[in-house]
Amino acid sequence: MCLKFYRLLLSGLLLSLPLAAQIPAYRPTAADLTGAAADACVQTHARAAARPAYASLSHRQKMARYDVKYYKLDLNLTNTARTVSGAVTMRARTNVQPLDSLAFELYSTYTIDSVVVNGRRSLGFRRVGLGDVTVGLSQAVASATLFNAIIYYRGTAPNGNSAAIGNALDTRVAPTYGVSTTWSLSEPYNAYEWWPCKQVLTDKADSSDVWVSTAAANKVGSNGVLVNTTSLPGGQVRYEWKSRHPIDYYLISVAVGPYVEYVNYASPAGGPRIPIVNYVYNQAALNAFRTEIDRTPGFLEYFSEAAGLYPFADEKYGHSMAPIGGGMEHQTMTTQDGFTFTLTAHELFHQWFGDHVTCGAWEDIWLNEGFASYGEYLSLNRFSTPAAALSWMNQAHTSAMSQPGGSVFVSDTTSVGRIFSSRLSYKKGAAVVHMLRYLLNDDVKFFRALRTYQNTYGGRTARTRDLQRVFEAEVGRSLQYFFDQWFRGEGYPTFTVRWNQANGLVYIQNTETTSMPAVTPFFSTEVDYRLTFTDGSTRTIRLPQYQPVVSAAVAESRAISTITVDPDQWLLNGTGPITRDNGLVTGTRQGSRLAAITVYPNPCRDQLRLADFSGGLATAEVTDATGRVVLRQPVTAAAPVLYTAALAPGIYRLRLVSKSGVVAQARFVRASE
Repeated sequence: MCLKFYRLLLSGLLLSLPLAAQIPAYRPTAADLTGAAADACVQTHARAAARPAYASLSHRQKMARYDVKYYKLDLNLTNTARTVSGAVTMRARTNVQPLDSLAFELYSTYTIDSVVVNGRRSLGFRRVGLGDVTVGLSQAVASATLFNAIIYYRGTAPNGNSAAIGNALDTRVAPTYGVSTTWSLSEPYNAYEWWPCKQVLTDKADSSDVWVSTAAANKVGSNGVLVNTTSLPGGQVRYEWKSRHPIDYYLISVAVGPYVEYVNYASPAGGPRIPIVNYVYNQAALNAFRTEIDRTPGFLEYFSEAAGLYPFADEKYGHSMAPIGGGMEHQTMTTQDGFTFTLTAHELFHQWFGDHVTCGAWEDIWLNEGFASYGEYLSLNRFSTPAAALSWMNQAHTSAMSQPGGSVFVSDTTSVGRIFSSRLSYKKGAAVVHMLRYLLNDDVKFFRALRTYQNTYGGRTARTRDLQRVFEAEVGRSLQYFFDQWFRGEGYPTFTVRWNQANGLVYIQNTETTSMPAVTPFFSTEVDYRLTFTDGSTRTIRLPQYQPVVSAAVAESRAISTITVDPDQWLLNGTGPITRDNGLVTGTRQGSRLAAITVYPNPCRDQLRLADFSGGLATAEVTDATGRVVLRQPVTAAAPVLYTAALAPGIYRLRLVSKSGVVAQARFVRASE
């Protein structure tokens, strides 16, 4: 329905519409188009400077001896200080060896009062460095056996600008609203600064409980479902949150403050009505942000359509406000310092990409941040305009290409700044997702690949190679070259194009150069060219860039005024000069003689033979009526046959591209059976 029609409805009917349908059409602000949401996410992590290394190797080896199944945090917190006290229960299963000691991580300034394993108090513990704790067990736990450990501790969360800490638990008064809150931010290595845990990405807990006792004036936001609030002596209340979904250590969260609660609902297709529980500073904050908060149901419904049903639909989604400087995608309850269109979309899409499926190593953080950033683009395209989405992508490309090098793959995971690089992990990561979509050239396949990825790895972790396999299954061939170029490679290509038109053909020659030739000397890709004719009409063709210099000839008799390379900004590329060169026809060897080739039988069914093909190895490309490449196959003079059984009945265009850049072409019909 259009907004004009809405004004004709009676107010009672208007109120009966789903909330997402009542939200006015979005007019993007400059900040939404400049990638400010991703930058805010980056700044959030940058403010929380983290220790530059994992737990020691020997300690990680000790922690590898068990698999965490469940965490329960039962803590005392206030909204005005970083003091922590209470107990954390860990339920785990031993692996192949018996367990005679329990290793975990807890920041060195906390006092550990006791550790109880399977009801027996430990013999003592040893602490090394900033956070490595090893507890001696009074009785060993047999291999492949469940055990419970309870760690009783107290202290004050560290806070400051030291690179050794990450400010994982912070207290601050929110500007403008004057409300003091305490909140957590544990990513990437800092959960140990406020609770004892095992900080290993690939060991998700199967479920979790977070209980927080605080002043009765406060509310506590956390993961999952609020199952109870229990009144306690001394004007205290305990908030009891329960989640029964797998969760990584850094996604377990708390936010404590005298919040105002505001609940709205999403109704995704094929799913339940999902509450979106928002803890905002006060009524003034709710008045300021309510319109943007009310966009969340529409985002959730759309993302459920695109990537699969919201993965925590049986629990909730929500937000807790804190002066965090951006947002953090805590599972089922994001922490945000405010609400803007792209920030809310970014953090919500993380619930699929980052929370439900978590990167299995920080080297692969783009699987979290690149996809969440792409959620901004998708939301602008759906709820604003394609022009706004294109503007967003243009900015992402500008950022990614602001330096000549840099890999999406994170080679130095000791650097939090590198892990959360806005340019590489967020902007270039989103560009890589966009190019995967372009490579498939089929949105049905692209979004099916996203859902397959979620269904296959949901509740677990995944690496880039896992995503690669999913997309290879959709495209039906190896994509190793793509990920070598764009994930581990560096830089980007720049295209310089010469063109001419004669004899009913347009001749195109594209010369590719790269920004980091010593690392990635060539990017193999298809490239779109938009032909604009003198009457103002246009045609877009897609040609392969299979070597640094390629030439092609395409049938087109209408007079061309200009050619634009990659007009819809699918590729991360620089554009060099695009010039008309009247000498290009003679420069394309044998262009006019080989412009056409005879094929038979025509119509064909399973095979199409090339009658007068006498060249060496060539690539046969078949495009359908829309210009989409539907078949690509090598052919030789010894075997001049194209296998067409997989094609649907219809009319097709065949192009033959040789190493010399010569293109022969023909039209043929694939007959019905």
